Amino acid sequence: MDSPSPHSAEKKRFQPMLPAFLSRLIMSNLSCNNDLVFAAGAGVQGAISRSFAVLLMVYYHAGSIYLEMGSPPPGRSRLYWCDRCHAPVLGKRCACGAPTRAVALTPPADPRPAFVADLELVNDLYMEQFGVRLIPEGHLALLNKVPDTDRMEEVVAGGAVIASIRYLTGEERWELLPRPEAFSLSKPARGFVVADEGAADAIREGASLLAPGVVEMDEGIEAGDEVFILSTRQECIGVGRARVSGRDAARMQKGLVVRTRRNVPGLIVQGCSSWEEAVRANARILEREETRAIEFIQRVADESQLTPTVAYSGGKDSLATLLLVMKALGKVPLIFADTGMEFGETYRNIDTVAERYGLEVERARAERDLADHLEDEGPPSMKNRWCCRLCKLEPVEKLIKERWSRCLSFIGQRRFESWTRRRSARVWSNPRVPSQLSAAPIQDWTSLQVWLYLFREKAPYNELYGMGYDRIGCYVCPSSDLALFERIGRTHPELWQRWRALLEGWRIVHRLPEGWVSEGDWRKGW
Repeated sequence: MDSPSPHSAEKKRFQPMLPAFLSRLIMSNLSCNNDLVFAAGAGVQGAISRSFAVLLMVYYHAGSIYLEMGSPPPGRSRLYWCDRCHAPVLGKRCACGAPTRAVALTPPADPRPAFVADLELVNDLYMEQFGVRLIPEGHLALLNKVPDTDRMEEVVAGGAVIASIRYLTGEERWELLPRPEAFSLSKPARGFVVADEGAADAIREGASLLAPGVVEMDEGIEAGDEVFILSTRQECIGVGRARVSGRDAARMQKGLVVRTRRNVPGLIVQGCSSWEEAVRANARILEREETRAIEFIQRVADESQLTPTVAYSGGKDSLATLLLVMKALGKVPLIFADTGMEFGETYRNIDTVAERYGLEVERARAERDLADHLEDEGPPSMKNRWCCRLCKLEPVEKLIKERWSRCLSFIGQRRFESWTRRRSARVWSNPRVPSQLSAAPIQDWTSLQVWLYLFREKAPYNELYGMGYDRIGCYVCPSSDLALFERIGRTHPELWQRWRALLEGWRIVHRLPEGWVSEGDWRKGW
């Protein structure tokens, strides 16, 4: 059964009462495949507390369910599209004067630009599955990470979501799940089924394709493949997953051939653009938000009367924060927490930024590297992230006390990043680093806003982003998904082999299952 769109009136049917802590637990762990039907029956509602009135919204998208309960998502979608400039815009009106239209995204709706490696991945997958490239040369594209068992991202181009890419952990590969809008950008050369006109209207409404309605089916299609469903007039009327091969379908008289997938419809307007043009399209918004951030920085610095610094990680958010702080206060020292397990590109970026802007870098590093703590602590896990405490927080506290006694640190924290950061104050103090007062100038910025600002400033961002990384940090972080570790293994095999060898050594000594390393179970603890 196909779940309703989150934008339809049918969402009102689902109104169970769940405690917020349970809702967050379900949200972070529940996923399903296309065959699963979610039902909120009387038995379920009777077993949970009625003291919390919460709204259950079911986001069904390409084989996964996203449950948003208890409180709003980390951020509401603020992505719009200008059909005149063919660019994403952060508001309802483009700087060119044209009105924009909203782009429907799955929460938390924090899209980012698709860089070279991202575009190559998307186009390679579409080529492999459908015989052509998906995103035309010169078109802007974005990726929007959505909840899934490991990693899934919506692909935005032409002002709409055109597909999703999903990492299949068991097969260690990516697959692309097209939307009907993808057909507008790039008509498939294979991987499509032609349906009888008598079945076309029902398929447009979400019905699955049965054998009697099949006019033609690509013989190369295998059961489980993603397919386009076309009318006899060569219009795309749906997408879905084949339940049988093209060869078997040719012999069938009855039965299910393609299970269709409902999606929120979107409008595609093709046109070439560039990120420079996108910056111009958002010029007024960027100026306004820059002014607000600078005023916040100056106000916090005046009120605290502490030495200002910037906590710099080598990532985009701390770089944007640094640029804002320099405009507000001038040159300030950088604090870099070095775990000893950082990418070489990150070390180079820190040196580049310090040289470009003439800044002093204070490096906080523990006496023992993260790898040296393994014997005592075991591999870090999502349940026990001792790595942050021993290799970041404690060295930073020691550095601050020795260097300034106390200081004010501006940090590139954004509420769109996670539920925890959504609830965080804009100015706070970590009990583990009592000498540091922290403040987040870009707390309300989206990832796209950060990138547009960096593009505008022509800032030297970390080259890892161009290689397909969306976050920068320690390369052994247990909070990472398996898709990221697979990428690290390809782009930095020596680093990944070093970490994998340490994990394997620990597994053998403690007689843990063979899949404990290869399946990523080390992230859950031991």
